Amino acid sequence: MSNIVKGAFLLTVASFLSKFLGMIYVIPFNALVGETGGTLFSFAYTPYSIFISLSTVGIPVAVSKFVSRYNSLGDYETGMRLFKVASMLMACTGILAFLIMFFSAEWLAEWMITSDDPKGITVEDVTFVTRMVSIALLIIPVMSIVRGFFQGHESMKPTAVSQVIEQIVRITFILIGSFIILKIFDGSIVTAVGFSTFAAFIGALASCVILFMFWKIRKPYFNKQIQSQTQSYNRSTKELIVELFSYAGPFILVGLAIPLYQLVDQFTFERAMVATGLEDTWELAYGVINYYGHKVVIIPMTIATGLSLSLLPTLTKSYTQNNKQLLTKQINQALQIVLVLVVPAFVGMAMLSDEIYGSLYGLEIIPIAGPLLAWYAPVVLLFGLFSVTAAILQGINEQRFAVFNLLAGLLTKILLNIQFIHWFGAKGAIFGTALASGIAVVLNLWRIKIAIDFNYKETMKRTTLISIFVIIMAVVIWLVQFGFGFIIPNDERWGVILMLVLGVTIGGGVYLYLASVSTLLERILGSRISIDKLKRKRNK
Repeated sequence: MSNIVKGAFLLTVASFLSKFLGMIYVIPFNALVGETGGTLFSFAYTPYSIFISLSTVGIPVAVSKFVSRYNSLGDYETGMRLFKVASMLMACTGILAFLIMFFSAEWLAEWMITSDDPKGITVEDVTFVTRMVSIALLIIPVMSIVRGFFQGHESMKPTAVSQVIEQIVRITFILIGSFIILKIFDGSIVTAVGFSTFAAFIGALASCVILFMFWKIRKPYFNKQIQSQTQSYNRSTKELIVELFSYAGPFILVGLAIPLYQLVDQFTFERAMVATGLEDTWELAYGVINYYGHKVVIIPMTIATGLSLSLLPTLTKSYTQNNKQLLTKQINQALQIVLVLVVPAFVGMAMLSDEIYGSLYGLEIIPIAGPLLAWYAPVVLLFGLFSVTAAILQGINEQRFAVFNLLAGLLTKILLNIQFIHWFGAKGAIFGTALASGIAVVLNLWRIKIAIDFNYKETMKRTTLISIFVIIMAVVIWLVQFGFGFIIPNDERWGVILMLVLGVTIGGGVYLYLASVSTLLERILGSRISIDKLKRKRNK
C-alpha cells in the first residue's frame, strides 16, 4: 500500500470515527434540545469555524507543506525553527480572535436574527452561545500547529488519535451537561446549548494533552534528524515568516468553504423564509440542512478530508523532486478514491433519506426533513472533490487559483441564495450551495489540467465503471424498498430502522461485490490481500 493511501487511511479512519461520533451524539442531543436547539447550536458554530480558520490563517496546513519541503531537501532544523515561530504567532492570533468574536457576538446576532418572535430564537440567545464557544479560540490555533508539524513529517497518528479523543471528551461534556441542566436543574434550552458549545474548549484541552504525550515520545527522533542533516539553508526568521505566509495565504479561504456557505445561509435563510411566508418552518428546516442533516451528509466526506490532509506532503515531495509520473499517479489515485467511495454513499443516502432521518431523529418531521436530506446528499461529492482538488493545487504551487475558484463559487451563492429560497423554499439554500461548490470544483479541475498538462482519461474511465455499479446498486435498493415495503411498517421507528439496515446491507453489499470482483477497488486502492494470502499467513 502506498504512503498516500496509508496516510489517507489513518486520517480517514480518525475523521470517520470523529464524524460518526458527531452524528451519533446528536440523537440524544436532539431528544434533549430539539430542532430549535440544533439550529441555535449551528448559529454559534458556523462563525466559530470561520474564526478558527481566520485565527490560524491557514498556517497549520502551510506548516505541513513547509516542513515536508525542507525535510525532502535534507534540512530538518529549518522546519523545527519554523514550528517554534508559528506556535508563538498562533498563540497571539488565537487571543485576538477570541476577543473579536466575544465582543462582536451581539452585533453578529443582530444581523442573523431579524424577526421579533419571543417564542423563537432571539438575538440574546445567539449572543450567549456564540460567546461561550469563542473561549475555545484561546488554545485551538496552537494545537493545530502541532498537528501540522507532525503531518509535515508524514506522521498522521498524533493528529488521528488527538482528533478522536477531542471528540469523545467534547461529546461526553455536551450530553452530560445538557442532561444535568435540563433534567436535573430544569434549566432552559438556551443554557444547555451554551454549555454544549463551551464543550469545544474542553475537548481541545484533552487533545492538547494527547499531542503533548506524542511530542515527548517523538522529540528525541526529531533531534536526531537535526543532528544528522546534510543540508542547511540558514534562513532568517523574517524569511521563514515570509515564506510561511506565501504558503498560508491561500489556505485561509480554502479551509472555509463549507462554513462560508453556511454563513451565507445564516444571514439570508431566516429573512428569505419569512419573506416567502414560511416563518413557521424556518427553524426546523435550517436545523435539518445545516446541523442535523449536515452531520449525516458530511460523514462520507471524511474520506476526502483524510485524503486531502495526507495528500499535501506527498504531492509536495513529488512536485519538488519533479517526479511527474509519480505526481500524475498520485493525483489520479486521490480523485478516484473519492469517487469510488463517496458516489455510492451519497446515492444510497439520497434513496434512503426518509429511513436515515427517521431512524436517527424520529418520524415526526420526516415529510420535511427526508426530502431536504435527499437533496443535500449529492452535495457531499462536491465538498469532497473541492477539498481534494484544492489540496492538489496547493501541492503543485497553484494555491492562489483554489482561492479564486472558491470566491467565484461563494459569489454565486451570495447573489442567488435568497432568490433560490424564494423559488424553491428551504431546498433553495441547498441548490445555492451545490451550484457554488460545483463551480469551484470545475474551475479547480480545469486549473490542474492547465498547470501540469494533466489527463483525466483514466479517471473518467473509472468513473464510468463506478456509475454503472452505482446504478445497479440503486436498482437493488429500490427493489428492497418496494419488496419489503409490503411487510415492514413505515410509520414505526423500528420499521424504518429495519428498512435502513436492509437497504444499506444489501445495496452496499452488491456495490462492494461488483467493485471487488471487477478489480476496481484493487486498481484504485492498491494491491489487495487475497483470501489465499490470508490463509497462508494464518497457517504460518
